[in-house]
Parts: sequence; structure tokens; C-alpha cells
Amino acid sequence: MVIVEEKCMQSVPPPPYVPNASTLPPPPFPGEHRGAAKPSDLPPHLLLKIVYMTFPQTPGIDEGKIERQRKTLCWLSTQLRLVNRSFYIACEHVLRSTYLPAYNSMIRPPYSSDPFPFSSSASTSSCDTLQRETKVLDLFIALKVHEDVMVDDSSLHLEREDSFKDLFDLMQPRSRLEDLIRHYGVREGVVHTNPSGVYTSSSSSGMFSANTSGIGFAGTSKRTSDPAPVPFSALSISFSPRRVGLVLTASGRKRTIVDVARTRDEKLEVAAKKLARQLKVWLSDSSRSSGII
Repeated sequence: MVIVEEKCMQSVPPPPYVPNASTLPPPPFPGEHRGAAKPSDLPPHLLLKIVYMTFPQTPGIDEGKIERQRKTLCWLSTQLRLVNRSFYIACEHVLRSTYLPAYNSMIRPPYSSDPFPFSSSASTSSCDTLQRETKVLDLFIALKVHEDVMVDDSSLHLEREDSFKDLFDLMQPRSRLEDLIRHYGVREGVVHTNPSGVYTSSSSSGMFSANTSGIGFAGTSKRTSDPAPVPFSALSISFSPRRVGLVLTASGRKRTIVDVARTRDEKLEVAAKKLARQLKVWLSDSSRSSGII
């Protein structure tokens, strides 16, 4: 026996019939119809929670829980993070936090490491970062997730000892040294991180930019005793066990402007400080020879 309450049935009246029904929102939703919601519309913390929930918590039929989770990490790296920007940020958070301990364990002494992104205050995208070592961490993750899955799938797969050699013998110390050049260069006033390539001096109202030779010049009638700094985006490092050089890219051409010697057991911070001091000397000499000051 079914009891039907007539009062409940009459509480919501049926929608009125009109010939042009396309102008009205579909019942029972009031207001303007905004279309179907997408997963990328979710708040970041909820999307991150969903990504974490994709990890299996139980073993499979022919594989353990750890093996299944490693395959999920590979899926995050090769597929899910490529869906859109929101999924990319969530997947990178999971991948970087998972593989950071393994990455740090492979740093060659006496090198240091700081691969976490450093976002510029002028940057409009949270994906953009000035930290160049972050790219090396992402390359390590892409290689590591593939190697882990291959080892789990076949006992005949042997992880090559030189798989990560180029990353940690060359790319990691070079990118870390570039980040240190940014840090010490900004502190010495010889490097700036403005993405537009124009530098505003804090001591005057004049605008500074770089010409085709990479030498800064002042756009004000008042001359300053300090040359304008070089944009960090135009600088890179040439790295070897015995020498390091600072390479400037201007007008599509690269040239080494500063070169200093180093020892094998020398810390990267020491080499970065020497390069920053030599860059300051080079800027002063170049400005003086160009007649700027």
C-alpha cells in the first residue's frame, strides 16, 4: 500500500508552457544556465584529493600494492598531468613530493640542491618558475617512473648505472649554479629578474634596459655610478670540473663574458659568488668603455 501526500505533490508547480522554451533555464534550476561543471572547475585542494584517491590501497591479483602505486605514478606523469593546467599542477605536486627524497639522495657532494619552484612576483602563472633546477627534477621524475615500472614488470630488466649520470654530473650542478647566480647577482645588483627585460632602479626614477650587446644603459639624464644589471633570462652557465663560465645571450648570439677557475671539491656557492663579483667588474668595464659613465 502506497500513501501519497497530496500536499507534497502540490508544493512544486509544474513549469509553465511557452512556445520559446529555449530562453528559460531548465527546471528546477533557477537563474541562468551555465553549462555542465568540469573537474578542472573544482578547488585545488579537492582536485588534489581526487588525485591522491587514484592510488590503489590493496594488492592486485598478480602484483602488490607498491607495484600498483608505481604504475599510478607513471600514469600521472605520462597521461593525467597532460589533460589541462589544473591537473598538471596537482600531478606535479604529487610527483615532486614523492620523488624528492630519491632525487636528493643522488646529489653529488659537495654540490647543493634546491629544486623547489621559485615564482616571480611579476609572474601571472603559477606554473612559471625562475628556479632552473626544477626542470632537472622533472626530468629525473620522468626517467625514474619509467625505470620503476620496467623493473616491476620484468625481472630481466636491469637499471643502467649511467641512466642518471648526465643529470647529476652536469645538468644538476649547472642549473643549481645558475639559480645561485640569480640569488647572488640580485644581491650584488648585477642581475635582475624582470621578465620584460626592463629594470627600474630603486635609487632613482630612471628606467634601465639592455642593448644588443647586453650592457645596461640608463634612460634618464642623471648618470648613475652603477651600470644596469643583466636580465637573468639572458644568462646561462658553461660548466666543467675545472672552470665555470657565465654565458650571455644577446641578439641570438652567445658569448662567455666571465670565466673563473674552480676545483673539484669546491662548493657551488663559492663559484657563484666569484662569478657575481666578476660580472660586476665586467659590467663596470663595459659601461666605462662604452662611454655610459
